Amino acid sequence: MLVLSRHRDESIMIGDNIVITIVDIRGDKVRLGIQAPSSVPVHREEIYKAIQREASATTLDAAKVAHS
Repeated sequence: MLVLSRHRDESIMIGDNIVITIVDIRGDKVRLGIQAPSSVPVHREEIYKAIQREASATTLDAAKVAHS
């Protein structure tokens, strides 16, 4: 894991087309702005995991139906 220190309004580049900008810092919370192509999905981790769980459940349900 790469760990970087940034100040408000400073950015981090990921590849050539993803920019993460520190928008605000309040106490223990940091607000990030993310610029990425629309073809790159961007989700909070907990949302991403929920999407993955739902996709897995859907795949399992489809497999059960196929074997019935």
